[in-house]
Amino acid sequence: MGFFSKLKDGLKKTRESVVGQIDSMLQAFTVIDDELFDELEELLVMGDVGVETANKICGMLRVRVREKGITKPAKIMDEIAEISAELLSGGNEPVLNTTPSIILVIGVNGVGKTTSIGKIANYYVQQGKKVTLAAADTFRAAAIDQLKIWAERSGADIVAQGEGSDPAAVVFDAISSAKAKGSDIIIVDTAGRLHNKKHLMDELAKIRRIIDRELPDADKEALLVLDATTGQNAVNQAAEFAKATGITGIVLTKLDGTAKGGVVLAIKETLGIPVKFIGVGEKVDDLQPFDPAEFSKALFVKETE
Repeated sequence: MGFFSKLKDGLKKTRESVVGQIDSMLQAFTVIDDELFDELEELLVMGDVGVETANKICGMLRVRVREKGITKPAKIMDEIAEISAELLSGGNEPVLNTTPSIILVIGVNGVGKTTSIGKIANYYVQQGKKVTLAAADTFRAAAIDQLKIWAERSGADIVAQGEGSDPAAVVFDAISSAKAKGSDIIIVDTAGRLHNKKHLMDELAKIRRIIDRELPDADKEALLVLDATTGQNAVNQAAEFAKATGITGIVLTKLDGTAKGGVVLAIKETLGIPVKFIGVGEKVDDLQPFDPAEFSKALFVKETE
């Protein structure tokens, strides 16, 4: 099964819940009027797109309907898909051109952070890249063990120390190892943290200083892993992390387990942070780089019988 098919399957709950309601609403209208736009905006908000984003989508849609002379409500869904793709585009491709480049991965416990790192490592190894994992979540022995399993499974190298060791020291060792072995990408697993836990945020700042000192000219990504099933809470979480530390992109997991796929739009439009990877299943290749056009097509374009 290709990833687009997986994406469609993964977005099934959102499509049936949110898009299904929009489609039913459009079929109930014979003309495109203010009442239609009001109902559409309400359904988008209910679908976790967010008030601000729903308002923007409807505003852009009004302009397109007028400019294209669209009169049939049924024709609107394709336009929504195009608008969605436009809003989601920009900065989606991870910038990892230097050797090595580095990805710092953060997030609260329970969002699938370490699993996502393993899947991202697998993705890049499959692209022919040499990957080094840094097991800097030293608060939990289970996290270190889990990352070792992912390293073995994906074919990535791993640098790890014991539980309770200094995370910044692990990162330093991983960078040294990656340089010696000619790794293309270093992926750093960090302890699950809340944005308001000062000692953990201080630790993150220390890791960043090590990275900046040892790899001053390297391409760097700081990815926040979010659980799509939490809907608008994921947006709030991203906003708080963005205030506390620099974030270049989002890894959105568990899209297949929720009807809240619209949160992708809310994150990008509200915070200006691009989604760079999405997860739509449990398998190793079910986490892939985010494609705005494919996502919007899978979500909004009605399947033909």
